[in-house]
Amino acid sequence: MEFEFTEDQLELQRTVRDVLDAEAPPELARAVADSESDGRELWDTLVGLEWPAMALPESAGGLGYGWVELAIVLEELGRHAAPGPFVATVTQFAPLVLETAGPEDTAALLADVAAGRTTGTVAVDEGAGTWDPAGVQSTARRDGDRLVLSGTKHYVVDGATADEIAVAIRLDGEVRAVLVPGSSVQTDEVVPIDPGVRHSTVTLDGVRVPADRLLGIGDATGAVRRALEESVTAIAAVTLGACQRIFDIINAHAKERIQFGVPIGSFQAVKHKLADMYRDIERARVLVYYAALTLAEDHPDRTLAASMAKAAAGEAQRRCVQDGLQLAGGIGYTWEHDLHLFLRRAKVGELHFGSASHHRRNVARLSLQSGTA
Repeated sequence: MEFEFTEDQLELQRTVRDVLDAEAPPELARAVADSESDGRELWDTLVGLEWPAMALPESAGGLGYGWVELAIVLEELGRHAAPGPFVATVTQFAPLVLETAGPEDTAALLADVAAGRTTGTVAVDEGAGTWDPAGVQSTARRDGDRLVLSGTKHYVVDGATADEIAVAIRLDGEVRAVLVPGSSVQTDEVVPIDPGVRHSTVTLDGVRVPADRLLGIGDATGAVRRALEESVTAIAAVTLGACQRIFDIINAHAKERIQFGVPIGSFQAVKHKLADMYRDIERARVLVYYAALTLAEDHPDRTLAASMAKAAAGEAQRRCVQDGLQLAGGIGYTWEHDLHLFLRRAKVGELHFGSASHHRRNVARLSLQSGTA
């Protein structure tokens, strides 16, 4: 596997950063936090640039780029604390549809995603978003040519605003995925850690959908787990970007903040904290892009790599949030300073699809199974 960006990938990184510097400055994240904007204007811009289509197959109206290119975009979105439905739609909804639906259904369902006409999200388990298919408790029963759903899903990203929700349910003893219009479910928004990432509790009781909205044939447990690997890697990339922005802010602050007549960055203890933050970020970056490469090549290590990336990103955010806030001093606690926007984006990433400790356990289990531990 090649671990260096190509010239095209470096140019993509520069272009994405330039676009987000202009279209997703901290003022946009702050406006969303203050309920002065819903971030829709950014989504419209990204649709105009065809970013939602980037990693989708050409048969579905996508551009056919790989996961490394998508990871570059996701890291920059995290670095800008960008709001909007991009992450849930492109890295949660689309992978689950791709893994569970047949080729014809996939092309039809994802064409609107590629064109930006449809936003989506997923509602898989009943817990805090680990996506373990074994935890699916919501059910469906057949009633003629319709399905009647029952159950409640928690912490669904963009659950109150998504056009379509891919819901995991149990039907005839099997785990299946069914598409449910967002307008047909009852949603209750959860008070957000990060105002740019909205969660909802989705109640399915009594919701009726046509039976042809059932995706694929047979048990979907394996498909859900494969989709999870993509979503986990995506959140790790977003968290990585937020950690990098925290480091950039604190590094600049350490060079400018004068104490005892010298910049605080000249103190050894401050240097040590910055060095530790940098180390953890770079370790996470290597593992995030390794995970992206395994997804791009459908490598057998993709399950292990996704958990390694998520664990490393979680450990990086823990250090960056704790030490970054401490090194910023009192100003880091204020609403007026931009630092809290990126602290929140890093922290919420730890809670999606399993914490660092959850994924470290997964790495240990997989290593023992393969005999590499």
